[in-house]
Amino acid sequence: MKTVFARTPTLKDCPTHYCPGCGHGIAHRLIAEIIDEMGIRDRTIGIAPVGCAVLAYNYLDVDMIEVAHGRAPAVATGMKRTNPGKIIFSYQGDGDLAAIGTAEIIHAAHRGEQITVVFINNAVFGMTGGQMAPTTTLGQVTATTPKGRSAAREGYPLQIAELLAILPGAAYVERCALSGPARVRKTKGAIRHAFELQAEGAEGLSLVEVLSPCPTYWRMPPAKAMEWIESEMIKVFPLGRLKG
Repeated sequence: MKTVFARTPTLKDCPTHYCPGCGHGIAHRLIAEIIDEMGIRDRTIGIAPVGCAVLAYNYLDVDMIEVAHGRAPAVATGMKRTNPGKIIFSYQGDGDLAAIGTAEIIHAAHRGEQITVVFINNAVFGMTGGQMAPTTTLGQVTATTPKGRSAAREGYPLQIAELLAILPGAAYVERCALSGPARVRKTKGAIRHAFELQAEGAEGLSLVEVLSPCPTYWRMPPAKAMEWIESEMIKVFPLGRLKG
């Protein structure tokens, strides 16, 4: 018997460009389900900057904007202020949001912009060859840290969720993971809550950080990558609701 996977209207039926075991496909599915369950497809605008998910518009059948590296919160700010009735979300990786876009996300949160941010943290620059990202963990081997990241040489991993949670303009901040069915369900609930806050007109920015596997540049099989999130990554980036 042929297995047929249920598809939502918002999730397009097309081949993926993501590597085997990549977490972006899971995250896209969750966002699509949430948009359809909430009935907000016709008023949602997604913003994808540079990174592995730069082609998110290939998979999500909503209005999408592709913007410069790191600038999604700035563009989302303008889009929301000129279209207050729309649901505006950005979908950003750690190389984008936590590196070149650090100032953008901090100031958007500080201003209390009414946008939703889905922050995919896989601790590495994926699109450009597996270089160290701000979120790379200590000891983690990347293309630019062949001996592992060192606090003395490269500094410590940047904990974006904790940083934003102290800002008064941040309404809701939570960190989740994709490392198993229970974790995925929890992640969906967190992203849905972030969307609901915006739909209800709540003041402030909502961000959900999602720990996601990158088997290709972690140099491990997909199953091992999921285990690594549980055994190593969560130690550095503890899961849970930080605010809201």
